[in-house]
Amino acid sequence: MTDRSTTGEARRVLVGISGGIAAYKVCSVISSLAKAGVAVRVVLTQQGQAFIPSLTVATLSRHPAYTDEMFWQATQGRPLHIELGEWAKLLVIAPLSANTLGKLAHGLADNLLTNTVLASTCPVLLAPAMNTDMWQQRSVQRNWRQLLQDDRYHAIDPGRGVLACDRVGTGRMAEPDDILTHIHSLLHSGGKRDLAGQHILISTGSTREHLDPVRFIGNPASGKMGIALAQAALHRGAAVTLVHGPLDNSLKARLGGIQAVGVTTAEDMHRAMLTHLPQADWVVMAAAVADVKPATQATTKLAKADLPELLPLAPVPDIVADLAQRRSPHQRLIGFAAQTGDIVPPALDKLQRKGLDAIVANPIDVAGSGFGGDRNQAVLLTKLGDKLVMPPCTKLSLAHQLWDALLKAKF
Repeated sequence: MTDRSTTGEARRVLVGISGGIAAYKVCSVISSLAKAGVAVRVVLTQQGQAFIPSLTVATLSRHPAYTDEMFWQATQGRPLHIELGEWAKLLVIAPLSANTLGKLAHGLADNLLTNTVLASTCPVLLAPAMNTDMWQQRSVQRNWRQLLQDDRYHAIDPGRGVLACDRVGTGRMAEPDDILTHIHSLLHSGGKRDLAGQHILISTGSTREHLDPVRFIGNPASGKMGIALAQAALHRGAAVTLVHGPLDNSLKARLGGIQAVGVTTAEDMHRAMLTHLPQADWVVMAAAVADVKPATQATTKLAKADLPELLPLAPVPDIVADLAQRRSPHQRLIGFAAQTGDIVPPALDKLQRKGLDAIVANPIDVAGSGFGGDRNQAVLLTKLGDKLVMPPCTKLSLAHQLWDALLKAKF
C-alpha cells in the first residue's frame, strides 16, 4: 500500500493512542508505516497505556514513545507538545475515545495528546472506537459533528460488527488497511479537499460475458486501479460512485464511504454508467470491458462435447463512446487504455476516436504494473496535446498524481 519513493519532509506521522481495546490494531499501522520508511512517533495517553505498553509502540516505531509523565516532568528545552506539533506533517488519533473526542470538540487540553493537537496545524485523521450505545449518545454525535466542521479533521467512521463487549453494532474502529490508505492519501494531498463539491463516477474491474453458467469471456482486471482512484477522490472531498465488475471480498472491504454499484456484463455496466451519468462532474472509465460476448448463452452448463468448435460472437455496447455522446459540456470524460508494446499511439487513437478529454495509457506487459498488482505506471494524454509520464509507484500514489494533473489540466 505504501510507496517508498515518496520520501523526505512530508512523511512524518504522529500517532496518538487514547483508551480503548482497539488500540491493539494500531500496532499494525505503526509497524507498516515504519517498514515503509515513514518517520513515526507515538503519543500514548494514560488510558492508552492501560491497553498498549509504551515499549511495544517504541519497538514498532523505532523511537521512544511519548507519555503524559514525560510531558509534565519536562523542565528543559522547548515544550514537548510544541516540538511534536511542529514536527508532525500528519496526526492520527486511533482509537479516538469518547473522552478525547469531547476534549477536541471543545478545544480542551489536559494531556500531551490534546495539547499537541492544539499546538499543531497539520491535518488530523480520526478513527473512533467505542461501545455502540456510547457512539450513539446524542452528546457524542454532537461532538463528532462539531469537530468535523473544522477542515483540519478527517474521519474514518467506525464500522459495524461484534464489539469487545460482545455487542453487535456500530463502534468498531476501522481496519488497519483502511487507516493506512487514508494516511497515505493525506500525506500526498496535505489534507486539501480540492474535489469537495464534485461528484466522481468511476468504472473499474472486468466484465464477464457468459457462454454458460460456468464459462465466460473476461480478462484479469482486478479493479484495484479504479478503487484507488475512488479512494483518492473520496479522501480529497468528492462524492464517489464506483461501478465495478466482480470483486473479491478483500477489495469490497475497501469501499467504505463510496457508493458501490456491482455489475457483471458490459450491458449491465452500460446501464449503470448511463444511470449515474447525469449527477457526475468527472467520469473515469477505468474498467476493462469485454469487447465481445458469445452470441448465445446456455442456461445450464454445456458438456465438453457440446462446446462449439467455432464460437459465434456478438458485439457489446461501446460504453465510453456512448458516454461521450451523452455527456453535458461541463462533464469531463477520462478513459483508460491498457496496452502492450508502445502504449502511446493506440491510446492517442482511442482518445481522438472516442471523443475523450484525456486518456491514461498503462502497460500490461511490464513487470510491476498492469492487471492484478498493487503498483502501476502510466502516461496521461489530454486532447490538447499535453503528455505526462508517471513512473512506477503504488496505484494509490498514481491515482493521486492523476487527480493532481487532471485538476490542473486545461480542457
